[in-house]
Amino acid sequence: MSHQPAVHEQLAISLHSRPTFWRCEPSWSWTSRPLRDHLLWCVLDGRGLLEMAGEQRDLHPGVCAVFAPGDAPRATHDPRRRLLVFGMHFQVEPAGVAPTPRWGEVMDRELLGVLARTCDAAYRRQDALGRRQAELCLEQLLTVIWDAVHNPGRSVTDAAVDDVARQIRQDPGREWTVAEMARHAVLSRAQFTRRFVAQLGMSPAQYLIQSRIDRAHQLLTESGMTVTQTAAALGYTDVPYFSRQYKQRTGRSPSQDR
Repeated sequence: MSHQPAVHEQLAISLHSRPTFWRCEPSWSWTSRPLRDHLLWCVLDGRGLLEMAGEQRDLHPGVCAVFAPGDAPRATHDPRRRLLVFGMHFQVEPAGVAPTPRWGEVMDRELLGVLARTCDAAYRRQDALGRRQAELCLEQLLTVIWDAVHNPGRSVTDAAVDDVARQIRQDPGREWTVAEMARHAVLSRAQFTRRFVAQLGMSPAQYLIQSRIDRAHQLLTESGMTVTQTAAALGYTDVPYFSRQYKQRTGRSPSQDR
C-alpha cells in the first residue's frame, strides 16, 4: 500500500521568495544547484523537459513539481514554445510535514491559473494580510498537486463532465438536454451518460432533478418565494408534479419547508 501524504492541515508553510511568473527566454536552460529549501513549479504555457534523479518529465500546461531541499533539477524548453512558469521558494516549519517531492498534472488549468494569479497579487500588496493570503494560495496549490499525484486517473474528459455538472448546479432552472450536455463534453450521448454516471453516481437527468430540488429547498427556506414561484423559477410548469418530486427527494412537501 502506498503511503498517502499527510493531510493539508498539518502543513506550516512560510514563503522564502515572492511568488513569480517567468516566461523563459528562448536560449534558457536550467541546471540547479542542490536546493536549500522547497520550490514549487507550475507550468502554465509552453513545452519543455524536466529531469531529476534520473527521471524525465515532459513539461506542458498543467504539469507541476514540488522540489525538496537537496534536489537538483535540470530543465530545457522549446524556444518556439517558451515555458511560462509560476512558482516560489518556501519552507515547512518544524511543526509541519514536508510535502512529498513529486510532480503531477493538474487537469483544472483554470483553477491553477486563478490560484497563481491570486497568490501573486496578494503578495504584491506587501501587507500581513496579503502575505497570509499568498501562503494560503500556496497551500491550496500543494493540495491540488497532491490530489493530481494520488488520483492520476482523471482526464480532460473527466474535467469536462465535472464542468457540465457544475453548470447544472449553478443554473438548474435552465432547460437542459442530455444532447446539449454531451456536446459540451465533446462526447456522444451514450459516452457522456456512461462517464457522468461513473463520476457522479447518477444519470444526467436524475442529477438535474436533484439539483433543482436542492435549489428549491434553498429558495423556499431562504428567499421568501412561494411554492408556485419556486416551481416556475426552476422550470416546472406543473406545480403538483414539482411538489411530488420535492417530497420524493426530501420527505417533506414544499409548503412544509417554506
